[in-house]
Amino acid sequence: MKIISYNVNGIRAAMKKGFVAWLDKVDADVICLQEIKAMEEQVDTEALEAIGYKYNYWFSAQKKGYSGVAILSKIKPNNVVYGTGIETMDFEGRNLRADFDGVSVMSLYLPSGTNDARLAFKFKYMDEFLAYVNELKKEIPNLLICGDYNICHKPIDIHNPVSNKNSSGFLPEERAWLSDFIASGFVDSFRYLNPEPHNYTWWSYRANARNNNKGWRIDYHMVSNPLKENIKRSIILPEAKHSDHCPLLIELNI
Repeated sequence: MKIISYNVNGIRAAMKKGFVAWLDKVDADVICLQEIKAMEEQVDTEALEAIGYKYNYWFSAQKKGYSGVAILSKIKPNNVVYGTGIETMDFEGRNLRADFDGVSVMSLYLPSGTNDARLAFKFKYMDEFLAYVNELKKEIPNLLICGDYNICHKPIDIHNPVSNKNSSGFLPEERAWLSDFIASGFVDSFRYLNPEPHNYTWWSYRANARNNNKGWRIDYHMVSNPLKENIKRSIILPEAKHSDHCPLLIELNI
């Protein structure tokens, strides 16, 4: 089973940059999107269905043009769950889950901490989400939570850890939370297979950061421990340029 996660920074903008043609070539079974910034009725879903994604699910933020997640699939899910049931996070459209035989796939868009208020919201979200996942694992042990976590875990995951030590996304408290999340029963699938530095998934639009590969690895395929031995491949696809993020791909033997 081939699954892609991609923060598209606006699905309509990405589609104008060749996203659908690229998706057709990649030929993944399931696509998890974040930051779609659109309602379903604003998206050319016919173009997605034409390349095989007959099943597509959209969980938009209440605020138009903001946040939102989606799952596109060539395989019909057994069940789809919109949100977490936690009102304080669901109004921003940040969690969408599709259950398949052998694995449950979640598209996650964790908030960024752009200012003090949003950082406080992010920490609250993180705490509530971890508690939610700990309960969810009891019901569904085979989980893949993929998406934009808006956190670099370790110094190897950011181009300049020293100058960014006080930046949201690399704060000690955020990194500690991600360590706790992994310790609760998950594998960072990319790092599990690839110990090499200079692998990033997001670059600022400033200072030619992407061409100079001055980036952050903030997008993950987090695999629950029972599926660890099922990880066949986990890679980053920086050549895809429809967003300030790039997609990542995982293959699981299911």
